[in-house]
Amino acid sequence: MAFSTLLTPEDVVVIEELDQLTDQVRREASQMGAQEVRFLVDTYYQIQEQRKATANQTRALGEADEPIALLSHFEKLNAYTEKRTKQMLQAYAEAKADASWAMSIRGIGPVIAAGLAAHIDITLAPTAGHTWRFAGLDPTVEWNKKQKRPWNAKLKTLCWKVGESFVKVSNRDDDIYGHIYASRKRLEEERNEAGLFADQAEAKLEKYKISQTTEAYKAYSKGKLPPAHIHSRAKRYAVKLFLSHYHHVAYEVEFGKAPPMPYILTQPNHTHYMGPPNWPM
Repeated sequence: MAFSTLLTPEDVVVIEELDQLTDQVRREASQMGAQEVRFLVDTYYQIQEQRKATANQTRALGEADEPIALLSHFEKLNAYTEKRTKQMLQAYAEAKADASWAMSIRGIGPVIAAGLAAHIDITLAPTAGHTWRFAGLDPTVEWNKKQKRPWNAKLKTLCWKVGESFVKVSNRDDDIYGHIYASRKRLEEERNEAGLFADQAEAKLEKYKISQTTEAYKAYSKGKLPPAHIHSRAKRYAVKLFLSHYHHVAYEVEFGKAPPMPYILTQPNHTHYMGPPNWPM
């Protein structure tokens, strides 16, 4: 059964209009409000997961010689909607200098760039630290019972995706933050082997009920952090550096000047500074 035979004439008209992606549509997409963009980012990832699930089911049924026409139809519809949603978000991202800068970074596509721009209000974040806390990346902030979550859960998830993207591109020659992740991971591994995280390992055993049969318990009980913990620390380091650079760009775009120098860099022996790569564009 062909894909087109399952569409009504009205469906065909809508798809043809979307396929054209006229200048008017792109202009309207570029002028979307932050709330609408946040909704579209969530929708994009939901559709993506649905498309993957349908593709896996279609493949499994095909291998079992089961009928797959209808599932294949929905797989194609999901792929089509996913593609069009991404195009709308790209139009929005391209219209914003901070999001455009983000897309210049290997591993950051239009969906993540648009999501960052829609979630982060630079007028409420005078420093990079404010952005880290809003994204749930400040380890000193705890979420206690009966307390409102002190960070933005969706932005935190988006930053997790940023970290995963950096890991995936870390072997590319034109990569920046993936290399930073890899370098930091080697440093963390060296420190871990030297026993510098023994107090953290002990604290983990005291605070959490960790099964003694797990690899994590074996590592913590020896005064070491498990590989997954080291991986997360290195990934978080790269993401926080990227967010500090994003903050710098967004601040400069909004206020026409660079943000205040972080306090630590004003102190003796803490003068190393890495500015945002590819900026100004």
